[in-house]
Amino acid sequence: MTDLTAPQILGSSALDLFLERARDRLRPEPPGPHDDTSNPRGDHDLEPDVLEAALSRPARLAAVLVPVIPRDDGVAVLFTLRSAHLRDHSGQIAFPGGKIDPGDPSALAAALREAQEEIGLDPAAVTPLGYLDPYLSGTGFLVTPVVGLVAPDARLSLNPQEVAEAFEVPLDFLMNVANHALHSREWRGRQRRYYAIPFGERYIWGVTAGIVRNLYERLRDADA
Repeated sequence: MTDLTAPQILGSSALDLFLERARDRLRPEPPGPHDDTSNPRGDHDLEPDVLEAALSRPARLAAVLVPVIPRDDGVAVLFTLRSAHLRDHSGQIAFPGGKIDPGDPSALAAALREAQEEIGLDPAAVTPLGYLDPYLSGTGFLVTPVVGLVAPDARLSLNPQEVAEAFEVPLDFLMNVANHALHSREWRGRQRRYYAIPFGERYIWGVTAGIVRNLYERLRDADA
C-alpha cells in the first residue's frame, strides 16, 4: 500500500488515498459515553494515573470537528488558535468544538454548530467522514472527534471572542510520526508527559495533539 506520508502523493491522489482510508478505518458512528466498546483514548495513554482522577466524576461531553481540506498541492487540516482572553485554554491550538449542549441531537451536530459559531464554517460545506476514538481529558471532558471533509472554497468568518486565528497544516506533516514528540511540564504538582507536534512557530499539544495522534494511528500503514 502506498505510504500516506510520502511526499510524492499530492493533489487528487492524496485526497483519494485519504478518503479510502477514512472510509475503511474511521468509526461510522460514535460510541455512546456508556458504551463498553468506546475505550476512550486520553491523557491516561501516557499517564495511567490520570484516568482515576478523570473518572472520579461524570464526564462532561464535548465534540470537535477535525476539518480536512483538499488543496491543489495535497490535503490540509484546519486548526484554530484560541483567543488570549478566554478563561480556559486561552492561546492554545485547538480544533473547532466545545461542549455538547442539551439541544444538540448528536456529537456531529454539536461539532458543526461550534465550528459555525467559532469560525463561521457553513455546515453545508462539511461532509462527515467518520469518528475517531473518544478522547478523555485529564480535566474530565469526554471529547468525540468528528472528521469532516471541508469544501476547498468554504469561507470562514472568525469569532474574535473565541478564535484569534485559523491556519492549516499539511496532512502529510501530521501523519509523519517523526514530527510527533513527547514533552512534559508540571501539572497539579507533578511532571506530566503529553504529545506535541511543533509546526514552525506553532505548538500543537495536549488534547489536540492526542487527537492527531489517534488520526495517525487510524490511517497509518499496518507496518509503519
